[in-house]
Amino acid sequence: MARMHSGKHGKSGSTKPTVSHYKTWLKIEPENVEKLVIKFAKEGLQPSQIGTHLRDVYGVPDVKLVTGKKILKIMKDQKLAKEIPYEMLNLMKQAVNLRRHLEKSKKDLHSTRGLTLIESKIKRLQKYYKNEGILPADWRYNPETAKLLVQ
Repeated sequence: MARMHSGKHGKSGSTKPTVSHYKTWLKIEPENVEKLVIKFAKEGLQPSQIGTHLRDVYGVPDVKLVTGKKILKIMKDQKLAKEIPYEMLNLMKQAVNLRRHLEKSKKDLHSTRGLTLIESKIKRLQKYYKNEGILPADWRYNPETAKLLVQ
């Protein structure tokens, strides 16, 4: 499948193998995995960072297989997740940084195009999350409020 904002085709991604139970060699208990997720969420890590840290340091291949819940679900149960989805926050951080760069160098046309592409991704995600009911119906992306949300 072709990439959205480039003329190149790109490579297909990998998929996880289908496994219905966690490995017997895993020494950590599901309750301990949930406690670690809560601990890392309180430290301010995002779900993807928590999963990577658990995989690399503790040897947990997949949190969902071990606990039966995704990392974000565990965070929402403990009220540690943010109300705006993390992928939207990351895109807003990029947009804020690009706007800051464009204030200094107004003639950087390549970065201006990059900002346009990032903001179009944010608006597509906004539409999707409104339809899914994750964001409120009256929520709108605004660069000034994004600057406040990111800081």
